[in-house]
Amino acid sequence: MPMMPGKTALLELLRQEGVRVIFGNPGTTELPLMDALATERELRYVLALQEAPAMAMADGYAQASGQCVAVNLHAAPGLGNALGMLYDAQKAGSPLLVTAGQHDQRFNFTEPLLWADLPAIARPFVKWSEEVRRLEDLPRAIHRAVKTALAPPMGPVFLSLPGDILTESADIDLGAPSRVAFGIRGDAAAIARAAELIARAKSPVIMAGDAVAQGDALQQLAALAEAVGAPVYDESMASRASFPSTHPLYRGPLVRLPEVIRGMLSQHDLLISIGGDLFTLSLPGTGEAMPEDYPVVHLDTNPWELAKNYPETVSILGEPGATLPELTAAVIAARSAPQAEAAVKRLEHVKAEGVASLAKLNAMADAVCERHPIHPLALMQTIGRQLPDDAVVIDETVSSGNGLRRFLRSNDAQSFFGLRGGGIGWGLPAAIGVKLALPNRPVVALIGDGSALYTIQGLWTASHEKLKIVFVIINNTSYRILKQRTNAMKGLAAQSDTYVAMDLDKPAIDFVSVARGFGLDAHRVSTLGDFEERLDQALAADGPTLIDVEVDRSWKPV
Repeated sequence: MPMMPGKTALLELLRQEGVRVIFGNPGTTELPLMDALATERELRYVLALQEAPAMAMADGYAQASGQCVAVNLHAAPGLGNALGMLYDAQKAGSPLLVTAGQHDQRFNFTEPLLWADLPAIARPFVKWSEEVRRLEDLPRAIHRAVKTALAPPMGPVFLSLPGDILTESADIDLGAPSRVAFGIRGDAAAIARAAELIARAKSPVIMAGDAVAQGDALQQLAALAEAVGAPVYDESMASRASFPSTHPLYRGPLVRLPEVIRGMLSQHDLLISIGGDLFTLSLPGTGEAMPEDYPVVHLDTNPWELAKNYPETVSILGEPGATLPELTAAVIAARSAPQAEAAVKRLEHVKAEGVASLAKLNAMADAVCERHPIHPLALMQTIGRQLPDDAVVIDETVSSGNGLRRFLRSNDAQSFFGLRGGGIGWGLPAAIGVKLALPNRPVVALIGDGSALYTIQGLWTASHEKLKIVFVIINNTSYRILKQRTNAMKGLAAQSDTYVAMDLDKPAIDFVSVARGFGLDAHRVSTLGDFEERLDQALAADGPTLIDVEVDRSWKPV
């Protein structure tokens, strides 16, 4: 076994595991790692100016590449800064190896500056959390961590790395990587029961979740939907494109309100969830989202999600790409001739409904396209029409993105990334990670003005790395969604028309000057025509561009 310092062993172990990018913001406890990187040629270190954007960049890279990515944080405050974005990564199932520098173990009993029990802080947000206490255990720890991050259901893991582990030397057996095979096929008996239930359904509906995109199973799901003749909705907080958005069976995302979900389900007699979340809601309602005794077929890679909140008729643990072809074939084999004929007629009807609903949405956008300031629906329509077919959209529009998924031509698993966890500030830096993972595709980030300010320093990294990204700030100078929900309470704020701490004006934030200060080309627009011109220019630019779009500030129900 070779004698080597821990810092050298760490980089070699990361290379073994296929890690090629480390996102981070270094401090004193990370100096051994930074010293080792001085002569490193294979691993790329991407500097963020704060830990939250570093985490979101790594999250975006992991989702877009499907690879485990390393993110290195600075002691307890650095880990604390990153926790909001780590929560988002956990909800998205992103395979991240999160590490943080810890003080030398000989020093830690004195509780030095910046020290804390790092694994305990990270544990609620990761699949596995540990501190490496012996240099000889470093290889086992790294291999276990990456294997765990990539095993279904994927997610982040955490390792605390004391300084002495990286500076000491020892005879180290580096070991080798291992992987848990991802393509888990569902139980055959459960698939047969599900097929019989689906074959008998007269009006089934499908909900698509992130597990479909993670396994690149969009076409397999489309084949099931066409065989069944069912409309397809995204789960309410989708982080990926899990069904081709131009398909006439596609209906867009569900609204995160129980009354709306229940109303949709009441029009159908069977819910088929393929990796879909049942259900993460934004607010409580007057009743349950799921009607009583409602039949459900649920396929998922995560056993925790199966029957988590509601009884399910058939729950199948399996990966969509491996299981859907068998399920589709079983449905076709299980149905009678009349049932097959009914499915064909239902398919034609549901497709026609999809075409009509999209035409209605376009008509609504056309009706407001001349408004000034720009109406958000018209802006989303313009973006959908103008972007090239291979564009990748990162969506953190929060309250202004109505209709976006229907307008976009996002037909592959890497074409769309959304805010799965709900912790705002994710989208701007996530776009940087996505672009680094997909350098040959146009990347456009749609970010609310409130969200952008959580991680605005990420713009520096985009400029420093000379990344061709278009950042579109949807600027209504407010926390619009908070006003909407406060107003819905019909309390003192609604009665007095006073909404405390929900306006971003007096002074208004000058995003153009901020972006230019970070080295970006930046412009403000207030008409759709100006936006179209600037978007064309930004897509052709050699570096990052920010477009600050003035949109209609109105938010009250009409």
